[in-house]
Amino acid sequence: MRRLTISIDDDLADTFEQLVHERGYENRSEAFRDLVRHELGQQRLKADPDEPSIATLTFVYDHHERQLAARLMDFQHEHHDLTVSAMHAHLDHHLCIETVILRGPGGQLRAFADSVIAQPGVHHGALHIVPIAVAGHAHGHAHPHPAKHAAAHPSPVARRMGKRPQR
Repeated sequence: MRRLTISIDDDLADTFEQLVHERGYENRSEAFRDLVRHELGQQRLKADPDEPSIATLTFVYDHHERQLAARLMDFQHEHHDLTVSAMHAHLDHHLCIETVILRGPGGQLRAFADSVIAQPGVHHGALHIVPIAVAGHAHGHAHPHPAKHAAAHPSPVARRMGKRPQR
């Protein structure tokens, strides 16, 4: 790990300190690393739309809209190579919310999301896409050793919260 020294104006430093506190970071370094990772990921997506990515697509729709629920389900099945999982909940008599977890090339995820959000009867939609680094650890195999793998690769959230997976 390398140490960097930066100089920023007082207002920006105060705002950054507030962000560190509000998000519960243990220190400024963790917050800075997350900001840099995010920006670098966005740059990778811009430079290479086919960057391997994961995403969540969340949308609200009127389930009384003619055949919309069936069209949405068919669309997910047609794109089974991108769709990992979906969660559905009823908001009221007419509206439902659905969150779909996606994995694949960033451009394909964006195109899938755009097609879903453009459907008549979909009122709101948002895509959150995160490029994933695949260098050094391919996941083309099943995990018969999930506890060892999880312990060797704790998530950033688990690290930040000081939690270690059970062995």
